[in-house]
Amino acid sequence: MIEFKQVEKKYANGTVALQNINLSIEQGEFVAVIGLSGAGKSTLIRCINRMHDITGGQLNVDGVDVSKLKGKQIRRFRRRIGMIFQSFNLVTRTTVIKNVLVSFVPDLPFWRKVTGIYSKEHRIKALESLDKVGILDKAYIRVDQLSGGQQQRVALARTLAQNPDIILADEPIASLDPVTSKVVMDDFKRINADMNISVIMNIHHVEIALEYADRIIGIRKGEVVFDGEAANVTKAMLDEIYGGRLEEASSAPSAKLATSFQEGSTAHV
Repeated sequence: MIEFKQVEKKYANGTVALQNINLSIEQGEFVAVIGLSGAGKSTLIRCINRMHDITGGQLNVDGVDVSKLKGKQIRRFRRRIGMIFQSFNLVTRTTVIKNVLVSFVPDLPFWRKVTGIYSKEHRIKALESLDKVGILDKAYIRVDQLSGGQQQRVALARTLAQNPDIILADEPIASLDPVTSKVVMDDFKRINADMNISVIMNIHHVEIALEYADRIIGIRKGEVVFDGEAANVTKAMLDEIYGGRLEEASSAPSAKLATSFQEGSTAHV
């Protein structure tokens, strides 16, 4: 379980990124965090794995006070939490499988780190992870020969190789076309359902968030203004989250979103 208790994040220049955050996220939930750019979405998820340190309140993951971890404790803690970025963060001039094998480096003995020699077990795990996201056939192809969607699936396979309990995804489909975005989101949904891995995703596209997530957390100016089931989201709630600027958060025209709510559809837009 992830628990935010009166969490605050304030930067050195005085900017308040998060305030009064109180949330509990159970293991196995699929949560989409939505809101305007600069609302605090990325900051919220990056506090979970200590990419950002909170400046007030308490943040617990399975009973562990994250802010009290130091050095090796942080590194061990992060092994349980996969992170997916918009920019993929891959080494494009090498093969797909080598990018996945990188996930094992923190646990390797020094001589393996220096030589880059991985065990048979590691290679099998890497191939299994690629199979889970449907790109096993690309294992020995250079990353720069893949499409953007395929590269994001490599990043997801690399995360799965860690055997995480939680996956944090920061705008994972922002640079992908609609068709490819659906393929990647289907991967996230299947992994969440089949492996009981918690997925907490910062996502810009409202209609995709409503289609795939079970739970929506709406952030506005660093505060949670909505927290509930995706199926219960209304147009009025979205107007509250986005301050009447919903069109900035959708790849579909705002009129289409409005029509779908009028027709009674909230989960599939």
